[in-house]
Amino acid sequence: MKKLSAALLLLSTAAAAQPYDNALTEEAIQKRIAPVGDVYLAGADSVAEAVPTGPRSGEQVYQASCFACHGTGALGAPKSADDWAIRVAKGSDVLLDHAINGFNAMPPRGTCMDCSDDEISAAIDFMTSK
Repeated sequence: MKKLSAALLLLSTAAAAQPYDNALTEEAIQKRIAPVGDVYLAGADSVAEAVPTGPRSGEQVYQASCFACHGTGALGAPKSADDWAIRVAKGSDVLLDHAINGFNAMPPRGTCMDCSDDEISAAIDFMTSK
């Protein structure tokens, strides 16, 4: 009886399983990586309306990704004008390089992995101008 049950289970599973297209054609790959749905923000009529337009401001990036350390001075992150003065003296290219690639305790991009280089630069400008 156990063998019969196992055979029926195997057959029922095989009958219900969907065939998987392993092909390496462009069409098969696009089908496998296609989004399974769309996300709409409250009040948006379509995905196009839900997508932010243009880059975020330096203040927006700071509030979303930089404040946790630079607003509190955590792990030695520059917070005050005096802290920033030493770093600003090294030049904006050095600041941007450290922000993008990480430096000391600061992770690359300051944890804002979806920030563009321009948005990171705007965040630096915002922090150093306070």
